[in-house]
Amino acid sequence: MFYITENFLSIQGEGKYAGFPSYFLRTGGCNMVCPGFDTPYEVRGAAKKGCDTYFAVDRAFKPEWLAVESVEQIKALRGLERVDDVVITGGEPLLYYKDAVFYETITYLQSRGKRITFETNATVLIDFERYPAYKECVYSLSIKLSNSGEPKAKRLNAKAIEAIVKNAKESYFKFTIDKALTQTTALQEIEEITQGYENDIYCMPVGADRHQIWQNDKTVFQFCIDNGFRYSDRLHIRVFDDTKGV
Repeated sequence: MFYITENFLSIQGEGKYAGFPSYFLRTGGCNMVCPGFDTPYEVRGAAKKGCDTYFAVDRAFKPEWLAVESVEQIKALRGLERVDDVVITGGEPLLYYKDAVFYETITYLQSRGKRITFETNATVLIDFERYPAYKECVYSLSIKLSNSGEPKAKRLNAKAIEAIVKNAKESYFKFTIDKALTQTTALQEIEEITQGYENDIYCMPVGADRHQIWQNDKTVFQFCIDNGFRYSDRLHIRVFDDTKGV
């Protein structure tokens, strides 16, 4: 059994496949909180701060999550057959990689010819030999930097990153940065993580809404020009001004 917080037909708004019509499955649960991203929210009367998908991270929202106990629930999703791309995001979806229903979901989607992209923080060490279906997936390695507010030992797992890059059909790095980080340690942190890999590197601006995106996008854009990185916008936020259900 695994949990999803929402599912919807939309367009990929980030990374290499931005602009592609895609079906999104957002899983519930994460091994990080990322308080440094500073998105305010309230749950059960308590004011908190975290990442922009707090509703899929904070387990206080778990009563609202949908328990997927059978792949038949996935097969019944409306709109899934209309697109070739499926994006599995979170939270941290790979926390479920050993789960039988989750793995059956992956193999089912592959049998339907879907290209599966995992949006992952790349801290989960996958056993690719025991679970070979994961070798046929795309991985957007959204590794967290110091601006996430998480300690380095928690947000970086070199063995997990190496395993994904070595075994995956396709992978690329994607870093969420803000204006302040571009002017301090962003380049040093990115180079430390990506050294020795030939994967494409994307950088995108921090922001849970349009206002936050506007505060960071021009600086991140110039940062990419200066350092030869690829710029990733966040199309869904530009259009809808939030990160839920789009």
